[in-house]
Amino acid sequence: MLQNFLCYTCKEYVEDLAKVPKAFLQEANVRLIVIGQSSYHHIKPFCSLTGYTHEMYVDPQREIYKTLGMKRGEGNNVSVRSPHVKSNMLLGSIRSMWRAMTGPAFDFQGDPAQQGGALILGPGNEVHFLHLDKNRLDHVPINTVLQLAGVKPVNFTNQPQIIDI
Repeated sequence: MLQNFLCYTCKEYVEDLAKVPKAFLQEANVRLIVIGQSSYHHIKPFCSLTGYTHEMYVDPQREIYKTLGMKRGEGNNVSVRSPHVKSNMLLGSIRSMWRAMTGPAFDFQGDPAQQGGALILGPGNEVHFLHLDKNRLDHVPINTVLQLAGVKPVNFTNQPQIIDI
């Protein structure tokens, strides 16, 4: 679940989520779903921007966020940093603001104080894993979630992997 569609860390996280092959998900019988907290009209531009082709939904009233206990505001622990965040805070914030100002409707595409998280749900309504982000840099590593869901890990670096035979 995303903090908001303008958040630079969320954008970079979703860019890496876009690299998860559909075949890996199908093989494990898993669906990858991103939920944002703004209007549905932000989905298509955000998917175009990030290259994300899996499922995406919105929760403008943040009911799912509230039900899961996701917090508003930044936590004290800012030393936690997702491996999927590539930009520094200043540059990332400037890019987010620029996207807000140059977008078709100047808005923050959701509550900028709302924190997101990650969960593994199902079968049924059973929550198997829940990570509540403490701050905008605290996204759980994607491979952690994939492995817990039984999906093969993905190489998110552009470096070739060395395979010892």
